[in-house]
Amino acid sequence: MKVYQTNEIKNIALLGSSGSGKTTLVEAMLFESGVIKRRGSVAAKNTVSDYFPVEQEYGYSVFSTVFHVEWNNKKLNMIDCPGSDDFVGGAVTALNVTDTAVLVLNGQYGVEVGTQNHFRYTEKLDKPVIFLVNQLDNEKCDYDNILEQLKDAYGSKVVPIQYPISTGPDFNAVIDVLLMKKYSWKPEGGAPVIEDVPAEEMDKAMEWHKALVEAAAENDEELMEKFFEKDSLTEDEMREGIRKGLIARGMFPVFCVCAGKDMGVRRLMEFLSNVVPFVSEMPKVVNTDGKEVAPDVNGPTSLYFFKTSVEPHIGEVSYFKVMSGKVREGDDLMNANRGSKERIAQLYVVAGANRVKVEELQAGDIGATVKLKDVKTGNTLNGKDCDYTFDFIKYPNSKYSRAIRPVNESDTEKMMVVLNRMREEDPTWVVEQSKELRQIIVHGQGEFHLRTLKWRLENNEKLQIVYEEPRIPYRETITRAARADYRHKKQSGGAGQFGEVHLIVEPYQEGMPVPETYKFNGQEFKITVRGTEEIPLEWGGKLVFINSIVGGSIDARFLPAILKGIMARMEQGPLTGSYARDVRVIVYDGKMHPVDSNEISFMLAGRNAFSEAFKNAGPKILEPIYDVEVFVPSDKMGDVMGDLQGRRAMIMGMSSEKGFEKLSARVPLKEMSSYSTALSSLTGGRASFIMKFASYELVPSDVQDKLIKEFEAKQTEE
Repeated sequence: MKVYQTNEIKNIALLGSSGSGKTTLVEAMLFESGVIKRRGSVAAKNTVSDYFPVEQEYGYSVFSTVFHVEWNNKKLNMIDCPGSDDFVGGAVTALNVTDTAVLVLNGQYGVEVGTQNHFRYTEKLDKPVIFLVNQLDNEKCDYDNILEQLKDAYGSKVVPIQYPISTGPDFNAVIDVLLMKKYSWKPEGGAPVIEDVPAEEMDKAMEWHKALVEAAAENDEELMEKFFEKDSLTEDEMREGIRKGLIARGMFPVFCVCAGKDMGVRRLMEFLSNVVPFVSEMPKVVNTDGKEVAPDVNGPTSLYFFKTSVEPHIGEVSYFKVMSGKVREGDDLMNANRGSKERIAQLYVVAGANRVKVEELQAGDIGATVKLKDVKTGNTLNGKDCDYTFDFIKYPNSKYSRAIRPVNESDTEKMMVVLNRMREEDPTWVVEQSKELRQIIVHGQGEFHLRTLKWRLENNEKLQIVYEEPRIPYRETITRAARADYRHKKQSGGAGQFGEVHLIVEPYQEGMPVPETYKFNGQEFKITVRGTEEIPLEWGGKLVFINSIVGGSIDARFLPAILKGIMARMEQGPLTGSYARDVRVIVYDGKMHPVDSNEISFMLAGRNAFSEAFKNAGPKILEPIYDVEVFVPSDKMGDVMGDLQGRRAMIMGMSSEKGFEKLSARVPLKEMSSYSTALSSLTGGRASFIMKFASYELVPSDVQDKLIKEFEAKQTEE
């Protein structure tokens, strides 16, 4: 295979909802460009794209697939992304390392929630978008209605380049209003018959052609002047205008294909190779030092590793983008993230599971290598005198969490090794060993996402696992001041133990002053601050520890032991064993023994005095509250809102966003545990949501009573 120069390379992400036909489209593209000799099908489980066992089991794309085609002396690197929102990590990664998105629409359904979600990511990352209407042979396909949906959602920037003469089972021809030609296909598809636009289509074609010319001219002042002069543009001028419109997101062209019958695929690839922006025309990536890195073949060698997959008989395959310079087989590079040396023994370009060896890849190109010693997803390998690192991929927050444990407890270590390895393949699987909850938690994008994880553990790794509801990270705090004292005394032959601590607890807020006196049961307690220690707690909030001991009733050397005892109780709150936060403790008196007092005595006295005072200080349980945004079709708004209100949600607002309603709410985490499944069944999979931590709030008193009873019952059992 020839070495492609930076100005001959185009990087494209294929996006679209599940069922929009991306995998079938990939087969047609690879077949047309000669990479494969026979087109596979999803039903026959022999496609280039979905080649992992879990994908063939579910009939769904789970991983993104990197492939390339050569067309018109250009190299088109493409990444076919899973359609399901549960596997959005693949789409986010792909959009970050490519320059243009082709958003595939199912001709039967048009704009779906998946279309909206993917478009939102292109918007965030400022990437050009081409809409591709597929499955025009479906009897329910209504092209004009799809165009209307697209224009309603994305405005006048949506400009068709083709339209079908008819849709449904008889579909076999389109009018291309850029070239002003009719393309038609025999039943086997493939190479089109190209003819002039027939007389009966001429008026419509001319009207659409004019709209396209105007849209192309709008993106370039020079072209605009030419258009005003001549009322038209040449084909090359239109291509130039469309390219500039794509780069500026001033134009979203619409194309037609029927991938299943291989109709329109060649023309699409021709457009991609001629019109889509080159790597060098897109904004430069910024490295972690804030420096722009141009895809310059003469720059220092720097490779960014964006994907790892573990493949049968090979092991780890590492996919990278050449950010700068060039890479050859045998190059020795330095891992900027891990400080280790790596040799690139083999270089490949790939088409799914097919790999083609190459000697060199230049800036902007995408390739793969195998058998690296110590390279993880997100790492950068650099040549001599180069210290670039990159961190430009930001993944969405998790939406679905489960506690995970192996059926056989002795497999825990093996399970953790496998989970961490699988996270390399999909960084949106997040694994957390929670000391607080005493559980291993896996976080993902949805129920199907975690079901896939379970399938792979059980079928590929032969590891039987169980999912459970994760415990909720409650917090405990107090609402008023209280005091307590506790004497720890132990005498049993030899040295005894003695320590007595008197303390006051109160709720703490940043910057609040210390009162000079406190009153409890008619008795006044005078406070003299001799020392203050503020401890920011790793689980949020603070503990403020004040020494107010006068007359040496407790020796200063025992104060750290008292604090240690209090901290031990803060880590296991008296109400439910949850972390306590935002408490001020004032130690004002106590007693010690010249012989029997030691650190352990004061630690135990401090812990027990704190525990007693805490229980008398109007203790309250706090629960984590999340900000939730739900994107829902308007006809399902009532159902979704009713369901949220049943989850103790506080509705914060509603707005319309490009054909969908957006509902904002604050919801307790406890109520969100199976929300992704419930939302999917309420809306037939047409809604999506995002959530992020907002704050801790008091739980209602009935919930608090229930939680305390549950904790007490559990303590009794244990």
